[in-house]
Order: sequence, then C-alpha cells, then structure tokens
Amino acid sequence: MTREQTIIRTSIFGIVGNVILVGLKATIGIIVGSIAIVLDAVNNLTDALSSIITIIGTKISNKRPNKKHPFGYGRLEYLTSTLIGFVVLVAGGSAIFESIKALIASTKDNSGAEYTLIALIIVSLAVVFKIIIGTIFIRNGKRVNSDSLKASGTDALMDAVLSFSTLVAAMITYFISPSFSVEAILGIIIGLFIIKAGIEILKESLSSVIGERSDNELVQNIKQTVLEHKEALGFYDLIINSYGENKKIASAHMEVDENMRAHEIHIITKHIQEDVYERYGVILTLGVYAKENQSPEIKRDIERIIKQYPEVLEMHGFFVDEANLVVSFDLVIDFDCDYPDKTVSKIKQELEKLYPAYKFLVVIDADIS
Repeated sequence: MTREQTIIRTSIFGIVGNVILVGLKATIGIIVGSIAIVLDAVNNLTDALSSIITIIGTKISNKRPNKKHPFGYGRLEYLTSTLIGFVVLVAGGSAIFESIKALIASTKDNSGAEYTLIALIIVSLAVVFKIIIGTIFIRNGKRVNSDSLKASGTDALMDAVLSFSTLVAAMITYFISPSFSVEAILGIIIGLFIIKAGIEILKESLSSVIGERSDNELVQNIKQTVLEHKEALGFYDLIINSYGENKKIASAHMEVDENMRAHEIHIITKHIQEDVYERYGVILTLGVYAKENQSPEIKRDIERIIKQYPEVLEMHGFFVDEANLVVSFDLVIDFDCDYPDKTVSKIKQELEKLYPAYKFLVVIDADIS
C-alpha cells in the first residue's frame, strides 16, 4: 500500500467511525437532555471534518509538479495539519462556551440530565472506539510520516478523554446526584485540554511551515555516505529543503585535493549523488572546495585565533590564492551570537596584522545542520 493510499484509507475509516458516533451521541444527548453528550457529538463531527481535510490535502499534495510549482505540492500537508489544529481549537472553545452556558442554566432552574443504563453503555463503547481510532491514526501517521494523520490521532485520543469525562459525569448523575453542574464543570476542564492539544498541533505544523533544522540522524548519515568515498576530504554546508515527505533537495560542499582534475571531480560527484539518493531519497547538489596544501602556517594561525571566539563553531573552505595574495575561508557562527559581523571583523583584523600583504575574504555560515 502506498503512502497516499494509507493516509486516505485511514482517513475514510475515521470519517465513517465519527459519523456513526455523531448519530448515536446526538440522539442520546437529546433524549436524556445532556449538553455534555451533545457537545461530544459535535466534537466527533469536527473529527470527521479533519479527516476530510486530510484527504483533500493529501490528494492536492500529490499533484505532479508544473511550471508554476516545479517542486510539487508536498508542503500543503503542513498546511493541512495547521488547519486541523484550528479545528481542534474551535472545538475546545465551543466546548467551554456551551459548558459555561449549561452551568449557568443549571444554577437557575436546578435542571439536569436523566441518564439511562443504555446511554451509559453506548457512551462507554464510544470511549473505546475513539481510543481505537486515535491509536490507528497515530500508528499509521508515524509509519508513513504524516503530520496530518498524527494530528488527527492526537485529536481523537483527546476526544476519548472528553468522552470518558462525559461518562464519569453521567455515572455520577445516574448513581449519585442529578446535578447538571457536574458534567458542565467537566466540560470546561476538558475543553481546556482540547485547546492545549490544538495549540500543540499548531506549534508542530507551523514549525514545519517556517522551516526546521534538518534531522540530525539524516545529516550524519549523508555526511558518512559522502566521506566513505576516499576522494572526499571534507563535507560542509549541508542544507536540506523539504518539499513534502518524499521530496527533499539538498546542497553542500565537498572538499577535494586541489590537484584533482575536472573529469575526476565530475565522476566522484556523480557517484556520491547516486549513493545519497538511493539510500535516503535526497537529491544532492555538490559544490567543491579545493583542499589547500601549500600554506599550513597561515591555516594554523587562523585556527589558533578563532579558538579565542567560542561562538565560532567551525572553519572550512580554507584556500590561499598566492597569485593574488588572497586568503579565503568560511566560518560557522553559532545562532546565539548576536553580532557575527563584529566577530569576523575582529578575526580579520588580527590576521591582517600577522599577514599585512594578504587580503582575507571570510564567508559567514550559519549552523544550519
């Protein structure tokens, strides 16, 4: 089964299951006069809506690339998760609003729901079914790495908690007291938990939209794969851009001996790109640094000086153009450094005092990966 098929079939299962729960809970809630059960039914309706959103988002995200969007539509899955997060927030807010109204009404007329044993049994079964739905969604979401499925699964498990609270309130009302305020208070509490879940879904999905640091395991695996080739003497500046789950495009620099010929670099570059794509599905573009072998003294002085600056994480791309008396290298600066330009300026000043005949060109790199 393909990733798209898994997402769609799981979502259809969720839609069917939630529609059945909506019908049962709405009917019972109206019959026994329970605001909590009616709200629970409305919440299940939003779950069905979330699954519909997931299907639509998955279908659109799998559209073929075109001239306008040459990288495809994979990132729409992140927006789908964001939309589901908003749906969860609305559901939580509605639960709190209606519960407060019910609490106020119960204090005025001392009315309450009149539960039956059948109603308690159906609500109990609904709790179990929601746990099953949530577990299946999260399991399949992790298996195919779908944020939308995982978000819907989290929402379903929160709904199971809501349904369980409704069941507790119903049992208290049935066995102990007919007070309507019990389920109203529980509705407010659970509404807050639902809002919390919605915020967490939004944080995760919006973080993906903004652009996250690349997965460290993937970064290390790609680096190890590149350095398995003896011609690769260093690997730097890896940037991975995700255009959906199955499309990642990366760029990096590989350091090679300065005496390698162009056709040799071409061959090794192609071999590395093929290896990386076959193992990790990442399309890698490689730039080349020439490893400087003629000026070890200058390199040692640069390394000695940058050790005085803890915000400098790495130096690479070192090269000396003796014909034009130009020394170039890259510095990776920690994100916590507020003024990287000042740091580089100080380093250049120290180097220019040591080597006044040379010009120093320094590229500032961020600690992206």
